[in-house]
Order: sequence, then structure tokens, then C-alpha cells
Amino acid sequence: MIWWKHSISFLSAPIDRWFSAALHIGAMLAALIVLFILLFLLLESWPVFRHIALMRFFTDEAWHPLEDQYNLLPMVTGTLYASSGALLLAIPLGIASALFMIFYATPRMAVLYRRLIELLAGIPSVVFGFWGLTTLVPLINQWHPPGASLLASILILTLMILPTLALTSYAALVAVPKDYLQAAVALGLSRWGMIYGVALPAARKGIVAGILLAAGRAIGETMAVLMVAGNVVQHADSLFAPIRTLTANIALEMAYAMGDHRAVLFVSGLLLLLLVIALTIIAAWFGKTRYV
Repeated sequence: MIWWKHSISFLSAPIDRWFSAALHIGAMLAALIVLFILLFLLLESWPVFRHIALMRFFTDEAWHPLEDQYNLLPMVTGTLYASSGALLLAIPLGIASALFMIFYATPRMAVLYRRLIELLAGIPSVVFGFWGLTTLVPLINQWHPPGASLLASILILTLMILPTLALTSYAALVAVPKDYLQAAVALGLSRWGMIYGVALPAARKGIVAGILLAAGRAIGETMAVLMVAGNVVQHADSLFAPIRTLTANIALEMAYAMGDHRAVLFVSGLLLLLLVIALTIIAAWFGKTRYV
């Protein structure tokens, strides 16, 4: 019997080493893929960088590629306005949904609610866009024309990223050790005191990761936003103004773009990637702070 235990121990050691090596290789491949995407965008953008100053993408009078004007700033602000507005709505709703499922709902209600959130996560983005175009935009138009606007984009993106925030926050809160919560109860903390003082701080890294995933989806969403945003290249001066995002601009113009026009669209893609990298850095910084 002793020799059998030694044999299992001897065999498990190589398996552990192989498994560890496979994980390292997978991590390196993932990093290389991101690096190759970045290099690809840089190579495709380089022809326009050789004779167009970087500041022109933010200081040209307008976006008119046929007239050699490449102002990307209105589309950058449109992307940031839509994504930020959606996050401002979806973050409290997503965290509240997770807290409801864990601390307030009955077991049957929690399961039903989680299934509904998972169903919402599985809806294709084009369906959200189609619903927004045929239902949401006309409703906003009755309130304040033209309907296709920054507000419509924010509401559609909120619906799309809410499941990501709710489910990741739920997973992070479920992973909080039960001993922490039992100790809070033993100290006489109220339910909200336990949530605010123990559960949320303990789950902050998972919640921040969920916010990062949701922000990446909001910034990178194309079809749904394209269908409801109005696609006017301008700085939005109100929630009811039409906008165009960087992703929508790429989808609309890549089919016929040539020369510098095509290269500037790759500059748009590079800007999107840099935005996601900046979000990752910010999320890492917040994950190290004491509070979410």
C-alpha cells in the first residue's frame, strides 16, 4: 500500500509540471496575440503618420476624408460619453442586482432572477439595436427629436453591459468567505453594515474586474450603437444630440475607404485599443485601493 502511494506521488509531480508549463504557454500566447494586434494596427496606421501630424486628428476642422480633414475628436468624445453614461447607470444597477440575489431574495427568487440576467446576457447585440431602433428611438423622438441620440446609445449600452456587471459582481460576492460574514453577524452588524463593511471590500477586485469587462464591451460595441446613435460627426451638446462613435465610423466607412482614409480608420482602431489599455491600468490601480 505504501509503494502505491509513492507511485501516485511520483506520477503526479510530472503532471503538475506539464500543467504549469501549459498554463505559462497559454498566458504567453494570449500576451503575444494582444501584441500582434497592436503591431498590426501600428503598421496599418503608419503610412498616414509619416505625413500627417498626430495633433491633426484632434485639431482639424471636421471629419471630411475626401478633403483631407481627419478630426477624430468628435467620435472620441461620442465614444466616451456613451460608454461613461452607460457605466454610470449599469454599475449601481449591476451591483444592486448581485446584492439582491445574495442577501435579500429568497433562494427560488434568486435563481429565477439570475436566469433572467443570464438570458439578457445571451441576446445578440443586433437584437438590442433593432429593438432600440424600432421602439426606443421613436419613444425618445416623441419626447425630444430626433430620437437617435446619445441618450438612446447610453440606454442600449446599459442594457447590454448590465448582465456582465451583475454576474461578475455576483460571482465575486459569492466567493467572499462565509467566516467573514458570520463574524460580522456575531459583532452585531446590521445587514447593510455587513454588506458595506465586509462583503463589498472583500469582493472589490472581482467587482472591478467586472467593471473593466463591461467598460471594454461598451467602448467596443458597434452594431447596436450604430443603429441608434444617429451617426452625425459632432460634439454632443446634450443627451438628445446625435453622435457617431469610433467603432461605428469604422463599420460605416471601411468598405470604401482607400489610401489615407483607410489608414486613419486604423488609427481609430488604435485609439480604441489604447482606451482599453488605459482602462486596464485604471482598474488595476483601483483594485489595489482599500475601497471600490
